[in-house]
Amino acid sequence: MKKILLALLMGFVGLIANDRLLEIVRLYQKQGLEVVGQKLDSYLADKSFWLEELQNKDTDFGYYQNKQFLFVADKSKPNLEFYEINDNMLKKINSSKALVGSKKGDKTLEGDLATPIGVYRITQKLERLDQYYGVLAFVTNYPNLYDTLKKRTGHGIWVHGMPLNGDRNELNTKGCIAIENQLLSSYDKALKGEKAFLITYEDKFFPSTKEELSMILSALFQWKDAWAKGDFERYMGFYNPNFTRYDGMKFNAFKEYKKRVFAKNEKRISLFLLSM
Repeated sequence: MKKILLALLMGFVGLIANDRLLEIVRLYQKQGLEVVGQKLDSYLADKSFWLEELQNKDTDFGYYQNKQFLFVADKSKPNLEFYEINDNMLKKINSSKALVGSKKGDKTLEGDLATPIGVYRITQKLERLDQYYGVLAFVTNYPNLYDTLKKRTGHGIWVHGMPLNGDRNELNTKGCIAIENQLLSSYDKALKGEKAFLITYEDKFFPSTKEELSMILSALFQWKDAWAKGDFERYMGFYNPNFTRYDGMKFNAFKEYKKRVFAKNEKRISLFLLSM
């Protein structure tokens, strides 16, 4: 437990103002590390803390606590941009034309020829594929949880290259995103195994606002606090009555399940390296 609190404190040093840091040092001297952890949690649950933290950050594409890379595709152009995010500062590495699925709008069914709209993790890199897919392919996690809850079907949505034999007459893919092989290889070298996401949209992109992100982040840590303190009613207050869990469990069944979990009084939770 002490190791966790120390790690949290060290990670916090770069985020907090000098007056708050001095307050924490004094608190540690007088009351110890556990009380310091409680104070840090109270900061994280405060929306004003996050507004201050995000003030000079690039948050159009969200909030990322560790180094990330982003593929951003506009289906209407279509194009694919590639960004590096470090300390939530954006650096555009390149932008290029791309091929996408022929169907406009969301992907809803397997075989509908639409490139999905949403946010997806790059889960793995594939090589030695059929020459049609080029030098390599980055696999996404479509359908993600949101897609699954929306009962969207399909699979195998990749960011891949062009045919190695140069024989590509189609202007669209079956739902994947395709770019030139040389460019894709350069992105692979830049990634070096780091985490990456794919953001896809059509026509108009709606950037994240610092207000929205601060509200979500502070609410997340308020939720964590309710869980850690065993405050069941406050904890359930974070869930909409229309809530459906990833496995289809509805709100009332979920509430009864969580009531049994809370009764066991075995609640430990940590939040770190957040991406949203």
